[in-house]
Amino acid sequence: MDRQPNTRLADLFGLAGWSKGELARLVNRQAAAMGHPQLATDTSRVRRWIDMGETPRDPVPKVLASLFTERLGRVVTIEDLGFARTGRSGKRQAAMDGLPWAPERTAAVLTEFTGMDLMLNRRGLVGAGAALAAGSALTGAMHDWLHSDPAHTAHSNDPFAADTFDELDQIGFDRYEAAPVGSQEIDALERSVEVFRAWDAARGGGLQRKAVVGQLNEVGGMLAYRHPDHLQRRLWGVAANLAVLAGWMSHDVGLEPTAQKYFVIAAHAAREGGDRPRAGEALSRAARQMVHLGRPDEALDLMKLAKSGSGEAALPRTRAMFYTIEAWAQASMGRGQATRRTLGEAEELFISDKGDVPPPSWMQLFNEADLYGMEGLVYRTLAEHDPSVAPIAEQHAKKALALREDGRQRSTIFDHISIASACFIADDPEQADRYARLALLSIGENSSHRTWDRLREMYRLTGQYANYAKIQDLRKEIEHVMPKAKTKAKEPGLPGPGLGGNVSV
Repeated sequence: MDRQPNTRLADLFGLAGWSKGELARLVNRQAAAMGHPQLATDTSRVRRWIDMGETPRDPVPKVLASLFTERLGRVVTIEDLGFARTGRSGKRQAAMDGLPWAPERTAAVLTEFTGMDLMLNRRGLVGAGAALAAGSALTGAMHDWLHSDPAHTAHSNDPFAADTFDELDQIGFDRYEAAPVGSQEIDALERSVEVFRAWDAARGGGLQRKAVVGQLNEVGGMLAYRHPDHLQRRLWGVAANLAVLAGWMSHDVGLEPTAQKYFVIAAHAAREGGDRPRAGEALSRAARQMVHLGRPDEALDLMKLAKSGSGEAALPRTRAMFYTIEAWAQASMGRGQATRRTLGEAEELFISDKGDVPPPSWMQLFNEADLYGMEGLVYRTLAEHDPSVAPIAEQHAKKALALREDGRQRSTIFDHISIASACFIADDPEQADRYARLALLSIGENSSHRTWDRLREMYRLTGQYANYAKIQDLRKEIEHVMPKAKTKAKEPGLPGPGLGGNVSV
């Protein structure tokens, strides 16, 4: 049977700009550095990989993944290169592009992906070039999987069992790092998640992203050892929380395809731990990302899956948060009636939550201030289509601002910009100027690129008042402090933020 060309490898090869002979030499050199000096790749073999779809033997796929990751400045997995693995079942399984992957693959996937991400950080590279998967593609692939219970297969307590070792060896994992952990170690990991989460809320994702990714990589190694069920579930919960944070921080600095992959990893980890509401919340983050990027229709697809996949265990407050995201997508599309109805449902759910069941740690930041903040954002977004709702946006954002707790600097900046934007739309440049300047007071202390995205949208609204002396000064001040576009760590080839929808609180 004739083999087909490996189009994925061909595309990445074209982006890298190597000749076939050059790639062969690099493979041999990199393999030797990774402990495989016997490898002897030549030009003809590279040609067969690309033109005939031939799959090279180990360790060549992971050597190639490492080379392309460094060359292109973004995480490139073995599956991105068009090479599939052979897992325990003996079937070919995709790790990132084939969704969902097998349960036993989740720890290996997150370990590989975080390891490649860390390599980019160590070498000062910036993520680039990957394509964001469509929301409809994700929901189509993950619907049945998310609605079913995890298949708990028998595991050996020996981390060096043959099939476990095969999985780890394929990603270059150090087998001697796989070891059991106890409840005290997991307690410490859970506390570290809270520290990272608080830092992100205060200062944005840019400064601590590497630390979160590194911690997630360590947890992936821990998950390679099969612990007692109660500890294993907690470890999966830590992995899900860290993956969501890694995704959110990546989104916060413009690494969009990287962020999306972390959200998908988080959903898998949460489901492995039996926490379907957490899996739904991870997908809701991907939906927020889609609205930010001007793809609200795909966000609605993701929110449908997030809501249904969360099951009956989702608390009313969690479901209220889901509805605010859905409303934001509707507002971005100018659907005023649907937006108001959906926000009404969010308010009713939020009020109905009596607090008799403690919220999970990942929901504790969604309080009354966040509800009002999201409503302010939603109505400010809708005001681009219907200016009459601008005063409602201002009202909700001010309520959020009054309720904000210390340590939520990023959300406070968002509130100030929402109010200023709503005031500009409502023809109140005096008040808009005041709140815009409040945002400028602290925006430079925050590493969130999304705050700058939002400020750019507000700057656009100042254009019609450019003849006002105060607004002239404001525009000059914004122009002076605004980072240059070329300094933004954004993966190219992606759509820009949607109109009025370029922030998530």
